[in-house]
Amino acid sequence: MGNETLYGKVAVISGAASGIGAAIARTFAREGARIVAADLREEPAAALAGELRREGADAIAVAADASLQADWERVMARAEAALGPPDILVNNAGRQHVAQVEDFPVETFRELLDVMLMGAFLSTRLVVPAMKARRSGRIINIASINGLVGFPGKAAYNAAKHGLIGLTRVVALETAPYGITVNALCPGYVDTPLVRNQLAELSSLRGIPEDRVIAEVIAPLVPQNRLLDPSEVADYAAFLASERAKGVTGQAVVIDGGYTAQ
Repeated sequence: MGNETLYGKVAVISGAASGIGAAIARTFAREGARIVAADLREEPAAALAGELRREGADAIAVAADASLQADWERVMARAEAALGPPDILVNNAGRQHVAQVEDFPVETFRELLDVMLMGAFLSTRLVVPAMKARRSGRIINIASINGLVGFPGKAAYNAAKHGLIGLTRVVALETAPYGITVNALCPGYVDTPLVRNQLAELSSLRGIPEDRVIAEVIAPLVPQNRLLDPSEVADYAAFLASERAKGVTGQAVVIDGGYTAQ
C-alpha cells in the first residue's frame, strides 16, 4: 500500500463519504490504516469502503448521523467487531449555512452545532476510556480557520468550530498523561462540496454572480490565491495521526494558504 506509517491502526472517520473525509480515508488507507468510513450518506460511504478494499485495505462503511449518541455507539461497536478498537478518531462531519444572524434559522443553527460540536463530544467520550487503558490514541478534530477568526454570515459554523477547538484543548489536557494526542486541524478554503455548495449563498449575501464568488470573495483572502486540495489536509492529518507527532497535542494546527497570517 506504500508508506505504511499507520499500519494496522483502526481509524474511525466521520463525514467520510466525500471531501476532506474521503481524502483522509484514502491517505490513511495508503499508510496502512484500517478504515471505518462513517457518514450520513450510506451509498457513497459504502462506495468509498469498496474502493479501499479493492486497493488492498481493510475498510467498512457505517451509516450514521454524527449528532446522535445511538449512532456513534453503533459506529464504535461495528468498528470493534469488524476491525478492532479505534486507535484514531477523526471528527470531520460538517454542515454549512450562510445567512445574516437575524435571518439565521434557529433550528439550522442548532443542527450545525449538534453535528460539528456535539458530535465530536459524543464520539470522543466513547473512545477515550479504551485509549486511556491502552495508553495510546489519536483524536483529530477537523475544525477550520473559522474556529480562529470570524466570517460574516457563518454564525453557526464559526460558533461550532470555535467550540470544537475549546473541546480539543480540554480533552488534550485530560488525556496527555495517557499517551493520547488531541488536535484540531484548521483548514482554510478547501475545494470540497461543502465549499462549493455555499457559493450560491455567498453570491446572494454579497450581491455578485455565483461564478465570481471564488475569484472575488474567497481567493483575495488567501495569499496563495487558490483553494487547497483535500489531499493536502489529509497529509497533515496523517502526520498528526502518526508517531512523528507524539509531542503535538492540544493544538489548533492551521493549513490555509496564508489566510490567518494577515
